[in-house]
Formats: sequence, C-alpha cells, structure tokens
Amino acid sequence: MTTFRDLHRPGDPFILANAWDAGSAKMLAAMGAQAIATSSAAHAFTLGRADGLGVTRDEALAHAQSIVAATPLPVQGDFENGWGDDPDTVADTVRLAVEAGLAGICIEDIRLPGSEAYDADLATQRIKAAASAARALPRDFVLTGRADGIMTGAYDIDEAICRLQAFEAAGADCLYAPLPKSMDDVARICASVTAPVNVLVAGPVYTAQTRTAFGQLGAARLSLGSALARATHRVIHDAANQMFGDGDFSALGQSISGDTVDALLAAKGL
Repeated sequence: MTTFRDLHRPGDPFILANAWDAGSAKMLAAMGAQAIATSSAAHAFTLGRADGLGVTRDEALAHAQSIVAATPLPVQGDFENGWGDDPDTVADTVRLAVEAGLAGICIEDIRLPGSEAYDADLATQRIKAAASAARALPRDFVLTGRADGIMTGAYDIDEAICRLQAFEAAGADCLYAPLPKSMDDVARICASVTAPVNVLVAGPVYTAQTRTAFGQLGAARLSLGSALARATHRVIHDAANQMFGDGDFSALGQSISGDTVDALLAAKGL
C-alpha cells in the first residue's frame, strides 16, 4: 500500500489536489488525484470569509473530517499557523489533526492574521514541537514546515532557505516556501535541503510550467492552494458579469453536464 509519505519522491512530484468540499474532493479523486489537501482560503470562501485565520481550528478540523470521509485518499490539512503563536498550541493542533483522520498538515511561520513572520528561533521551536507531537502519534504523519515570508514580503529567499534548513533539522518531513520569484529559486530551494520540497502551482510563473519541469528541479510535491477554487470563482464572476450586466447567459452553455458530475461523484472505488 502506498502511503502519503511514499508519494513524496524528489524529481517525480505528485499533485496534491486542494479541495474545498466533499464534492470537489470526490471529483478530483475520480479524475486521478493520489492525495487531497484542504485549502484554508478555499474553505474560507465557502463560508463567505477571507483567508488568514478566517476559519477557527474547530471549523477547520470538522471540514477536514468531511474531506477525509469523502474518499479513501490521504488528506493533508492546510492548518495555517496552527491557531496559536506558542509551540504547545501547535503541538496540540497536530494531535487534533490525527484524530480528525489527516495524514499530515502544514504549519506556516507567519503571525496571522497579519503578514509579520515569527522570529526565526520561535518559528523553528514551533516546528520542533509539532514534529515531536507527530513522532509520538500512533500512526505515520507527515509534517510540512512552511516558510511563507517570500510570499508575504516578510523576508527574502536567503532567509527562507535558512528557515527551511532549520525546519528540516527540527524534524519537518516536507518543506515548503510558497511563490519564490523564479524557477531558478525553486531549484535553489530543492538543492538546499534533503527533505522533499512542495511547490505551489499558482500565479503566472508556475502555472506556465509542467509537472516534468518541476521534477527536473527536484520538487517532490505540487500543491494547488486555492488556485482551483479561485478558477471556479472566476467562472462565477465572469458569468455573473455577463448575466447581470448584459443579460447574456451564454457562459452557462459552457458548463459540464450534470450526468458527468454525477458519474464522477459515484465513481467506484472512491
């Protein structure tokens, strides 16, 4: 049996498909996903809220349980900063995550809901506490340490690499610095650590690439974040503009058939 950990092969990245409800998880599984992840932003959108601790820990855990129940695939939780600044709270979040049936979670180094990064030492202590909690669990659990400062503007790639190296030494199983400026930076990140590296496929630089191209740089995992959910919202946005602006319903003619959706949701083996 292939485990969530087994999927992480540097140079042969799998797509970690971020879903936002049971239906999207089932569709993604039916179409070939090997693992599913939640997305904090996409989940918040479904509740009419903004990202950045727009969802409570209890809400995120309940949401994760619904995704876990939807398919037999391993599911990772996008658990932001762990809903607390102190290491003990992050460790508690790890323990609650495994109770929810998750195969892993990622933990960010940003003091949400703002964009300020935790001090590097505190950020590392938070990952160390999470890793210690994960190692004490009754089953395997993949902890991803996230250095989000490039994406938020809190620090540069040099600092991100230093943090990722510290997270690896603290026990993180996978490493993740969302949206560095270039593919060359992705290659540099992958070469700087020995643990598997996740790359976020979002924005023009990365959505223009292929899975093969990411693999050639050493990536082990490709996540979508809220990109797929936002693509869905783009359809709503554009169709609504046409309907309410010009009385034009033609965009609705491009929709997928209900029979196709029903078949994917009822796919055998899911």
